Amino acid sequence: MAERGPRATLDQETRAINDDLLRMQKLVDQSIVRSLDSLERRDQTVALQVIDDDIEINDLRFKIEEACLSLIATQQPAASDLRWVIAAMHMVVEMERMADHATGIAKTVIMMGDEPLLKPLIDIPRMAELAREMLRESLEAHNERSAEKARQIAARDDEMDGLYRAVFNELVEIMSKTPGSATRATYLLWCAHNLERIGDRVTNIAERVVFVNTGDMRELNL
Repeated sequence: MAERGPRATLDQETRAINDDLLRMQKLVDQSIVRSLDSLERRDQTVALQVIDDDIEINDLRFKIEEACLSLIATQQPAASDLRWVIAAMHMVVEMERMADHATGIAKTVIMMGDEPLLKPLIDIPRMAELAREMLRESLEAHNERSAEKARQIAARDDEMDGLYRAVFNELVEIMSKTPGSATRATYLLWCAHNLERIGDRVTNIAERVVFVNTGDMRELNL
């Protein structure tokens, strides 16, 4: 029976980390979906579930970080392998922060109580769907080792920013014309801002994918 070489061990541990990265992406995606569902249906039970589920995401972050540190210490990866591990450590932090933003939406739903929504939700659900698409595609770019796909994902953050500006401008106009609407408008602004920040964090992941595959670390979508 052939002995396991260092390369085989490194590849196995890298695959295990990657599996956990994909699992984390799915958990964050679920948090985004549920937070928007709680907002749209004003369902505080779902909002509380989003908040409770954040613990699992936090735990997974630390598990992945520990696995990365162990791999660096025991396998001493170099060049592109080392860049991959370092990028993975940054990616889990970004995804954990995305889950925090989804939790922020859920906490806003709790704060809103029984107050009705100020207006029908149009652009905010679009922002959520875009955030989910960008996150999913960023992990695909990572698995495909595609710097070009990562750059394309980062470019989509302009679309996210445009949707946020549309929400912001509409709510400011409503506040200027409708007395007593400021509190409910602010709730929706907080939700939109959390989604816009998720887009920013996906862009950070895209930057890491480019770094892994090219060795070039720079801000995208300036």
